[in-house]
Amino acid sequence: MTGLVAATRAGLGALPLEVAPLLLGGVLRVEIDSDVVAVRITEVEAYHGRGTGPTLDPGSHARMGRTARNATMWGEPGHLYVYLSHGIHSCVNVVCGPEGEAGGVLLRGGEVVEGQDAAFARRAAARTARELARGPGRLGDAIGLRHPRHDGIDAITGEPREGAVARLWLRQEPLAEVAAGPRVGVAGIAGTAAYPWRFWVPGDPTVSPFRWGRGAAEAAATLA
Repeated sequence: MTGLVAATRAGLGALPLEVAPLLLGGVLRVEIDSDVVAVRITEVEAYHGRGTGPTLDPGSHARMGRTARNATMWGEPGHLYVYLSHGIHSCVNVVCGPEGEAGGVLLRGGEVVEGQDAAFARRAAARTARELARGPGRLGDAIGLRHPRHDGIDAITGEPREGAVARLWLRQEPLAEVAAGPRVGVAGIAGTAAYPWRFWVPGDPTVSPFRWGRGAAEAAATLA
């Protein structure tokens, strides 16, 4: 892929907050039963687990420690943590940070650059190509990775899991311009400017709109 290099574990070994902006402009390519969908990443959010980094992250699935649900977040960087949101959508995170420390970067939005027909077949509600992967649930649906069978799939080696192969590619040179701000829909203080852990490509039409999480607007008011 022009201007891109295959992601490595070493390249994803820093804390998620450091890795997250480096994923922008990269491509996640997924093949399932001969259908290929590739997404250029335009929006991400960093999440740290308990004991990861200098700042407690109350918005993380791993904030209380290791559980059966978040176990993938504690493993090798480069695996994908795929979890179920609202009992419907499978959301995809790139595991980052040292093995044994929980961390992930949620893929919040992207542009389908390969396999639009397959993505539209999975996302029948999408009216335009822009909507195919605009939002984490839509992105997960478009590329076809599903919880729980694809949780933990390795995007570095491309080792198959339950009929799927995933590979992550990063830009050779990070984007010169990246926007940052509060995470979307995260409850309480974790969804405010105290945690500007959302990064996106400025002006890209596939970036999802901001919305407050439960109690986040109230918590933001106390920071003013």
